[in-house]
Amino acid sequence: MHSPLWLTTEIRAAIFFGLLFAMLALEHAWPRRASQLLRALRWPANFGMAALNTTMLWLIPMAAVGAAYGAQEAGFGLLNQLTLPAWAEIGIAWLALDCAIYWQHRAFHEIRALWPLHRVHHSDVEFDTTTAVRFHPTEILLSLLVKSLAVTLLGAPPIAVLLLETTVNGFALFNHANLRLPRWLESALRRFVVTPDLHRIHHSVHRVETDSNYGSSLVLWDRLFGSYTQAPRDGHEAMRIGLPEFRDEQAQKLASLLTQPLK
Repeated sequence: MHSPLWLTTEIRAAIFFGLLFAMLALEHAWPRRASQLLRALRWPANFGMAALNTTMLWLIPMAAVGAAYGAQEAGFGLLNQLTLPAWAEIGIAWLALDCAIYWQHRAFHEIRALWPLHRVHHSDVEFDTTTAVRFHPTEILLSLLVKSLAVTLLGAPPIAVLLLETTVNGFALFNHANLRLPRWLESALRRFVVTPDLHRIHHSVHRVETDSNYGSSLVLWDRLFGSYTQAPRDGHEAMRIGLPEFRDEQAQKLASLLTQPLK
């Protein structure tokens, strides 16, 4: 019989892959931009990275939800010292951890030693929902450690961590999608959450735009901490995606992505 921790992993996996295939179908039906590079050259590497990372996460015995269970049992962490309604604990934990993810993302851009890992994600020369799963395994591992530390110090309830990971992963698939939303819907959504048009700016070839719009779910953090960019300088149709130094076909292959941080 599976433990509760493995059960939550299975639930998250089912939701993630369900959303992934849904977003692939939606962006195929209503694309925002014409693809310039054949998917056959990009998708094997992007999905290959996803397979490696999924396997690694299944083999790691302690994850963020496990850290939450551990903190709860030990009575450790800020929220475990307070007496709050369950809904308040969940809401506070979700917001605090989403803010922590914002700063972690920003750190991978601003700390020179971390950028070579994160640039694997940014070296994709197209922008679609598969870009959301293109992360170097070392970055995934570091992110997991940081998140688990934040969960432990905060004393976040396990249900809040489960909800956070589910929503953040879902938003990542959504806001990386090459999806054309109706103008009224895009305008309404971006008041609160990160939309594909907003996050596409973060993948611009212009570094000043790459170093903006770090939010994964809520647009609040970029507005609050001064990293919000409203629109790309070259327009959404004409803007170039990726990094100048990794644009050839060889750089898009899985082996090149795995060794890219060493270059």
